[in-house]
Amino acid sequence: MASLVEARGLTKRFAERVAVDGIDFHVGKGEAFGFLGPNGAGKSSTMRMIGCVSPPSEGSLTVFGEDVRQHGPQIRARLGVVPQEDNLDTELTVWDNLIIYGRYFGLPTPVIRERAGALLEFMQLADRRDARVDPLSGGMKRRLTIARALINSPELLLLDEPTTGLDPQARHMLWERLYQLRREGVSLVLTTHYMDEAEQLCDRLVIMDAGRIVAEGSPSQLIAEHAAREVVEMRFATDADRTHAHDLLATRSRVELAGERLLVYTDDADGVHKAVDAAGIEPASVLTRRGSLEDVFLIITGRSLDD
Repeated sequence: MASLVEARGLTKRFAERVAVDGIDFHVGKGEAFGFLGPNGAGKSSTMRMIGCVSPPSEGSLTVFGEDVRQHGPQIRARLGVVPQEDNLDTELTVWDNLIIYGRYFGLPTPVIRERAGALLEFMQLADRRDARVDPLSGGMKRRLTIARALINSPELLLLDEPTTGLDPQARHMLWERLYQLRREGVSLVLTTHYMDEAEQLCDRLVIMDAGRIVAEGSPSQLIAEHAAREVVEMRFATDADRTHAHDLLATRSRVELAGERLLVYTDDADGVHKAVDAAGIEPASVLTRRGSLEDVFLIITGRSLDD
């Protein structure tokens, strides 16, 4: 698979703080690639370097085979960028936001108008064409931001937290549009805090922590390697029952204490239930679910808040 983005020893420093610490990764043509990590892990700093708006401090980074330090304008002309915060001109109409942005790329006006019309249909905003941006809902503004990022027909779309703050309906609508873009050959690089979003959209991803890559693979690979096919969550009426269950199950499965919960990572949930029953332990509540990327994320980066 040809690489659209290639990083080797990529580092970003801000004074004495190291935001990105010597990471290696690549993004293949036609791929949806994700960066996951807690706040301050270095995701957005990495995205800004890929977008050629923040130069690397050390290491190499190429996009479309071009060095970001030397060919920033040429690279940016082939990118679509959806920033973490919408930066639309709220005093203008939906239509004018697209037309004016298209002019930044030197596109002929007839081409801009044709693309703008198609993008409004694509993002289900055609009925809002002449509306001012300011009173639009958050979901509509986010869809307009993505439409604007596509006005130059980019080969690579960078999405920094694309659905943060949106309701479930708006999130799923945007996922469908991103699926369509993938089918049309647009490659995606995204950051997200939504683990289900990463599982839905990403072919491959990396998990970052403290500026470094700590895990890499497809969602299914990461779940198999770091979590398990199933997770049994149990709560107990007494500390003694929880300790008894922990000691019993730790001999056969990966077990984790998370506050009042006992989490058992297993490929045999039925066997876990039978073992607890046979020992005469009665949990106050039991939930059995499939292993998820969220389990992987919490196992690797920890459950404590790090402000």
